[in-house]
Amino acid sequence: MKKDFLTLLDVDAGELEALLAEAERLKALRREGRSHALLQGKSLGMIFEKASTRTRVSFEAGMHDLGGHALFLNPSDLQIGRGELARDTARVLSRYVSAVMIRAYKHTTIEEFARYASVPVINGLSDIAHPCQVLADLMTLKEHFSSLKDLRLAWIGDGNNVCNTLLMASAHTGLDLRVACPPGYQPPQRIVEEALSHGAHLTFCKTAEEAADGAHALYTDVWVSMGNEAEREARLRAFQGYTITTEIVNRAEPDAIVMHCLPAHRGEEITDEVIEGPQSVVWDQAENRLHAQKALLVRLLH
Repeated sequence: MKKDFLTLLDVDAGELEALLAEAERLKALRREGRSHALLQGKSLGMIFEKASTRTRVSFEAGMHDLGGHALFLNPSDLQIGRGELARDTARVLSRYVSAVMIRAYKHTTIEEFARYASVPVINGLSDIAHPCQVLADLMTLKEHFSSLKDLRLAWIGDGNNVCNTLLMASAHTGLDLRVACPPGYQPPQRIVEEALSHGAHLTFCKTAEEAADGAHALYTDVWVSMGNEAEREARLRAFQGYTITTEIVNRAEPDAIVMHCLPAHRGEEITDEVIEGPQSVVWDQAENRLHAQKALLVRLLH
């Protein structure tokens, strides 16, 4: 039976722990220059409805490292861009490639694709979830703190797809997640309830300051994501007071780290001083997309 990776709930706590351990192993092999061509002869089709830097390059480089091949598939170059049903494209691509990664506007698009594909389907980003990003985030946290259990992570800003996925991560890892979002921008209640039903440790805070107090890690993302451009002015007003500044960082633990999944709008959700500061690990996060996704690809295809 094929396996997909659409949300973190597609793996259990034990599988997640094994994925992170494999990511650490593959990272060490790459840094030592040792061959790990575990996916020789395998191919990954990559469909991008949304623009990408980290997702595209990390998956392409990862498949190369593993001895496989990645194909960049722009919807405007495919028949799906001219009205072919996702289910039809899924069935056709399944005859050509070993797996498909999709970066889509709507989560339902990825779900339909997975329903009809006979090869593994990976969610490279949707409006609901960003599980590949959070794999890299958990890997980064483990590198700095060893254990994730009871680690206090403050999410400050928009209750978006990354935030949603961190809720699920809390359920799997024991992460103590503190969420501070402006009114009207909290994560969807159904996702909160689902995370709680799986054992997530969640605290909803009214202010950035409250979330940051005593935190081991501070995390934010852009306030205006792709697809929300028409809401820009309203969002900039609503998110005033939710910028991660030096003052906010100083409320956290002395060894706290600052995280951002990039791209960053400096001066909005995070200041230039903080993202370039000594507590920033955003470049480690970006690098770890490569290693975490390689571990995922090996799990699905090896």
